[in-house]
Amino acid sequence: MAAEVSALGGLGDLGDGGSSGSEDEARPSPAAAAAAQKREERLRKFRELHLKRNEARKLNHQEVVEEDKRLKLPPNWEAKKARLEWELKVEEKKKECAARGEDYERVKLLEISAEDAERWERKKKRKNPDLGFSDYAAAQLRQYQRLTRQIKPDLEQYEKMKEQYGEALYPTSDSLLHGTHVPDKEGIDRMVADLEKQIEKREKYSRRRPYNDDADIDYINERNAKFNKKAERFYGKYTAEIKQNLERGTAV
Repeated sequence: MAAEVSALGGLGDLGDGGSSGSEDEARPSPAAAAAAQKREERLRKFRELHLKRNEARKLNHQEVVEEDKRLKLPPNWEAKKARLEWELKVEEKKKECAARGEDYERVKLLEISAEDAERWERKKKRKNPDLGFSDYAAAQLRQYQRLTRQIKPDLEQYEKMKEQYGEALYPTSDSLLHGTHVPDKEGIDRMVADLEKQIEKREKYSRRRPYNDDADIDYINERNAKFNKKAERFYGKYTAEIKQNLERGTAV
């Protein structure tokens, strides 16, 4: 009986030893666990790099598109845009001053230093000096610049056009604008009034002087008449007495 009990105890010990051995085989070794953790870390970094590469590719594409748009714009587009924005700010400032019952010119002068005022005055004198008539192209350019300076922006119409056209309001070289814009009646009337004013002003400067029948004829053609007028203007006061003596026949 004692021998049987001892034999059973030995079998139990063998069974316990077999179960612990299988658990040791199922549990991963420290080296394998470290390798798996390192592999997961590398995969995570790889996914992060992949996401960063896609984001950089997207940003580069957007920058290329924007740069292409900037290159297709006119050379002075940035200056024109900055000037338009400045004019819009000036108009808003004028409205604010008018709402408060203040004079905009007075408020503007209070915010400008003496040095800035002198610098702007010198710049204004150098900006568009009157060099006289050189050719018709230069005269046309000066007229165009003068007319564009007189144009005042309509902020309400500008906002409506922005809502209507969106990005098409700022055209590029690929934009097709012909036939897409229809001017309103107020704009057409304003253009007609301005053209009539130009025609009226041009007629005053280019009208032919009426011929005076009572004037003395001392020329043989138009060119000689102009020369005589110039000579009279510069030397008339010195030759007036000689001319009178010749007319009376008393010249020596």
